[in-house]
Amino acid sequence: MKMLLIVGLGGGLGSIARFLSQKTVAQFLPVSFPYGTFFINILGSFLIGIFFGISEKSNVLSPEVRLFLTTGFCGGFTTFSTFSLDSLMLIRDAQYLYFGLYAGLSVLLGLAATFAGVALIKFL
Repeated sequence: MKMLLIVGLGGGLGSIARFLSQKTVAQFLPVSFPYGTFFINILGSFLIGIFFGISEKSNVLSPEVRLFLTTGFCGGFTTFSTFSLDSLMLIRDAQYLYFGLYAGLSVLLGLAATFAGVALIKFL
């Protein structure tokens, strides 16, 4: 139960940060390109890299703090950061085939699933 609360709190804060970041970016940049989401995906990937790097390099982050920051905050901020970290782990472990399959299929099937969901609702 403690871990669920840690992830939930981090995820809530990450979602709030995403909302505020998107609103801020939208004030300064045109909306023809999803700058807010793009910025958040890149920043979230950078942050999860920092948090993971710190936890790999030292014991500065307890398992609870790491869970709060990576799964919670970064997960709420953007799931793209988790995708990026998973991809990095596959590359680091020289699992190039799995990386290619994971990255390629995630993008293609993710887009296809989104399209299918929209199409289903339009059909109903």
